[in-house]
Amino acid sequence: MSLDEATVARIANLARIDVPQAELAPLAGELSHILGWIEQLGEVDTDDVAPMTSVVAMRLAWREDRVTDGGKAEAILANAPARQGDYFVVPKVVE
Repeated sequence: MSLDEATVARIANLARIDVPQAELAPLAGELSHILGWIEQLGEVDTDDVAPMTSVVAMRLAWREDRVTDGGKAEAILANAPARQGDYFVVPKVVE
């Protein structure tokens, strides 16, 4: 895939990156080269490769599902500008 300067300028604008006009052509070449490498990955036959969640064979540890309040209610409510009991006080927004 080949990128032109206008496409690189649009991508830079969307990413909020200030790229000077003089750097657009070299950057377009570099990005096109990177996309070429990615296209080569599509040629690799992965039909007989099992999906992996990790490069190390391991099993996830199971734990009992428990509903808790986290045990940190006081620490969290200490940051509240206003509170009433165990709740945050917020301005009324619905009549």
